[in-house]
Amino acid sequence: MPKIILSSDSTLDLSEDLLKITGTQLFPMHIILGEKSYDDGVNITPDEIYANFRATGKLPKTSAINTQEYIDRFKPLVEQGYDIIHINLGSALSSSYQNCVTAASVLGHVYPVDSCNLSSGQGHLVIEAARMIKKGMEAREISEKLREMAPKVHSSFVIDKLDYLRAGGRCSTLAMLGANLLQIKPSIQVINKDGSMTVGKKYRGKLEKVLAKYVDDQLSGFDNIRDDKIFVTHAGIEQKYVDIVKSEVESRGFFKNIYVTRASCTISSHCGPGTIGILFMTE
Repeated sequence: MPKIILSSDSTLDLSEDLLKITGTQLFPMHIILGEKSYDDGVNITPDEIYANFRATGKLPKTSAINTQEYIDRFKPLVEQGYDIIHINLGSALSSSYQNCVTAASVLGHVYPVDSCNLSSGQGHLVIEAARMIKKGMEAREISEKLREMAPKVHSSFVIDKLDYLRAGGRCSTLAMLGANLLQIKPSIQVINKDGSMTVGKKYRGKLEKVLAKYVDDQLSGFDNIRDDKIFVTHAGIEQKYVDIVKSEVESRGFFKNIYVTRASCTISSHCGPGTIGILFMTE
């Protein structure tokens, strides 16, 4: 069996159980709050970011993993004879992928993969990589297969309130007030060519009805969805809304595994707690 280490940026949003099952090592993104820098999920949580926002109206800045950090972690492993497959946050969202590519060019035996995605969309590729490692495939072949799979991962979210998008400069105060007043809940679609995002359908009404329609729209939009797994990932939304989305997915009687996960600090700080989505793959 080839000696392979599987690693990923902390934005993959897998549960602790899935991280253990896949044997994934994490590289935390950086969260800069005030004068302090934190490591995503290590010494700061999404709830602490939300508490700070409520108190100050300010969001943290997020920062990519730099080249030297990758080199420092990878070098001892390469020297021990390991190949490393590293799955990055989408290149349109962060310089982490390019920094990892630079580190790989220095060290060799490192295979960076641009997930062209975020959150558990990125996590899908991590699970696929773990499966291929278990089969005994070589690192280079696995990385090539993952790049072929990236455009088959479909990720989207519904955002209840636009406060965090406004605070982050992604929509105007006027647009936020109008959307909140009219009960407009936009869906955000991830473009799986590079991980960039665009506004999809704009739903109107109470969130519980919006979520049922959103799930139906997403799962009806493809006729070749893989049945092995789907993620319901949220940024700290109330449990009743998680239950609604999970129940809507379960009602299809299609998916063998429905994983509910919570978003990392990096993802959460950009969208806020009232965010939830489904993420799946097609053949």
